[in-house]
Amino acid sequence: MKLSSRTTAVFAAAALTSFGALAEFSPETVPGAKTIDSNQAKAMFDQGALFVDPRKDSDWEAGRIPGSLHLELNKQLSEQALLAEAAKDDDIVFYCNGIKCLVSTHASEQAVAWGFKKVHYYRVGFPDWKKQGYPVE
Repeated sequence: MKLSSRTTAVFAAAALTSFGALAEFSPETVPGAKTIDSNQAKAMFDQGALFVDPRKDSDWEAGRIPGSLHLELNKQLSEQALLAEAAKDDDIVFYCNGIKCLVSTHASEQAVAWGFKKVHYYRVGFPDWKKQGYPVE
């Protein structure tokens, strides 16, 4: 089946991210992790769960969930870095810049592969956290 040039352009435009690279919406689930919404994330925040922000430095500096650990995906995130902050059976919440951001997806996948048992994938992430009026720093 041949797509029209307009259809192709619509698909291409939908796939562009703010970085100018081809991307897609983040998956709704990550195998081995539990997808959580903002209410669940806030409850975990209130219970003292470890929140990990794997976004790039400029995003971290622009605002974040208070007390979250900054481990940039391609620079600092490692099994050893996580183990320095949490045991493999502790609750860990990964978030990034919402449903068009794949950073928390990849971070969650890595943590699961490293054997962390309670990985929580906060797919809607920081934008929805702010929208809900939850604390930010």
